[in-house]
Amino acid sequence: MVTEFETKLLGVMMMIIMLGMGASLTLKDFMIALKRPVGIGIGVVTTYLLTPIVGFALAHLVLLPNASQEASQWYAYAVGLILMACLPGGTTSNIFNYFSKGVLSLSLLMTIVSTLLAVVMVPLTLGFFSMGIDGNWKIPPENVAQVLFVLLVPTAIGMGLRKLNPNMGATLELLGGVLGVLVIFFLMVSWVPRNWQLLLTTPWQVYFGAIGLGVFGFAVGYTFARLVRQDKRRARTIALETGIQNGPLGVLIVTLTFTGMQQQQVLLIPVLYSLFIIVTSSLATLWFRRISDREALSRDRAKVGTMKAV
Repeated sequence: MVTEFETKLLGVMMMIIMLGMGASLTLKDFMIALKRPVGIGIGVVTTYLLTPIVGFALAHLVLLPNASQEASQWYAYAVGLILMACLPGGTTSNIFNYFSKGVLSLSLLMTIVSTLLAVVMVPLTLGFFSMGIDGNWKIPPENVAQVLFVLLVPTAIGMGLRKLNPNMGATLELLGGVLGVLVIFFLMVSWVPRNWQLLLTTPWQVYFGAIGLGVFGFAVGYTFARLVRQDKRRARTIALETGIQNGPLGVLIVTLTFTGMQQQQVLLIPVLYSLFIIVTSSLATLWFRRISDREALSRDRAKVGTMKAV
């Protein structure tokens, strides 16, 4: 369970993160986005269709078969997993795409589009993909919409500050990205030590769901990108955007919706996801970066060969 102080601190951190995201945006970005509908379409499909399907499948194949009146906590695990699957990506995905030598402009575009549509799309997808969940455990869509609507305010303020002072906007953008990672470390040092016994007794299915959402998200995102004829570098970018969800936002929504033991049970997968996505994303980033380096080396060799032939 997250303390009242941690909930308030997490809320403030999310405000700053969204402020930083807003500071990365300009009206020119929206004009460019409108001229590149493929990027917008990919962002919508991966965020609000493919990833929720992955979460829904994991919940119904791995978690819910164990649920019963005597073991109702499995509904809580399933709700936490589906919530995470329905959320947009955060600034963390942009950081990993930068280090993996992905297409950063595409990464930013997908994050921007999914975040701006979140107020409408997250409640809709969460309500739809929560079918089969016991009503006592469902997260009211209006709760999610209210949280997301409030978070749009600092986003708009960040855009305004960027327009008034580009240097301040750049600083806020960097701060928001760094804080996105720091929030996860905050969860590690504050939540994990108090709940280590819970983690030791947590069933393997819960870990599989929390880790699988990111890993299968990477695979589904990459496969979809190649099917719609994106090149391999763009496909790797889309893979990271698909697998990395806004973990801190999921934790915040749960803490504002549930209390007591119910909160702890629903919170388990969002926290575990937030912790493990750093590990899986780092491994994917290292792998993608090696591939990008090999591709760059091959292009350089090809250029040298062409020059020699001439």
